[in-house]
Amino acid sequence: MPWPFSAAKLAMDACLWWLDRGPAEPRESELPWTSASTVALELPTMRLRDFSTGPSGQPVLVCAPYALHGAAIADFAPGHSVMGSLHRGGLDRVYLTDWRSASPDMRYLSIDSYLGDLNTAVDDIGAPVDLVGLCQGGWLSLLYAARFPAKVRRLVLVGAPVDLSIESALSRLARSAPGAIYDQLVARGGGNVSGEEMLRFWSRPLSPQDVAVALQRSLSDDGGPELLERFNRWNEETLDLPGTYYLQIVNWIFRENRIARGEFVALGRRIDLKEMRTPVFLLAGLDDDVVPAGQALATAHLLGTPPAHIASASEPCTHLGLFMGARTHAHAWMRIAEWLRTDLTGVLARSA
Repeated sequence: MPWPFSAAKLAMDACLWWLDRGPAEPRESELPWTSASTVALELPTMRLRDFSTGPSGQPVLVCAPYALHGAAIADFAPGHSVMGSLHRGGLDRVYLTDWRSASPDMRYLSIDSYLGDLNTAVDDIGAPVDLVGLCQGGWLSLLYAARFPAKVRRLVLVGAPVDLSIESALSRLARSAPGAIYDQLVARGGGNVSGEEMLRFWSRPLSPQDVAVALQRSLSDDGGPELLERFNRWNEETLDLPGTYYLQIVNWIFRENRIARGEFVALGRRIDLKEMRTPVFLLAGLDDDVVPAGQALATAHLLGTPPAHIASASEPCTHLGLFMGARTHAHAWMRIAEWLRTDLTGVLARSA
């Protein structure tokens, strides 16, 4: 979700009247997981969840968005679960970054903090991994793959904003929103940004029809009301974000476009995407108004990966439909799983 700029727009519209409210303590999610998992590792920024159904095979690490909502976006419901689709596609060893809501002592955590814990998770799983980045988990996964190329075998980016020079609602707001808005949001939260308040001042509440479109199914048949109730619970359980991390994303990625410009420094090293050779799969939503398809697919032009090792697909879905849509899971996610299983050696040799 485009939280940096939606929050700014809503803050301006509301004249910042809530800035005198006090920071809230983070709460643990009470939403049960759809697929069976265990906590493989406890880290300051995340719980590494192990959804594996077998002890062998190439490991896949799904990097959930660390934005407004929790990691259950990747395991929403049967037929609407990234974890379930990867299993159905023949992948047994599957893991997920279950990001923690920021507590007051996390307020100074930075993007490097999250890259560092992601690196620890990969080492614990056993490199190289296949890394699957969802939305804002996409740019984090891309930075990680570029910073540690030997530790990522393949990279999947789903609805991921990378090049903010591509025209979109995000890029327009990036150019127009005053920077002071973001500083005030962090100050108001005592060093963190409140997910609850960002949700409260969201531009448009999601109607049952919006949810049906995202899930790509009717909510009036058997099981529909339960899915709607589960979605509403997921939507209401928000994450707070460390202020340092939040401001780095707003300024370095969304306003200054440092990743696309080759100016981002990750864990002490400047990231040049043209040096990347990792095979990449890009998935975009044709009806995505958060990360338009043109922006999601434009990442291919930034990479040094050989064209034969870049795959892409577009689905007729909204942003949430990329992660939760039944048709998207039946088609695009099966194609992603197949791509992760395919031997690409011959493909590259034939294109040489």
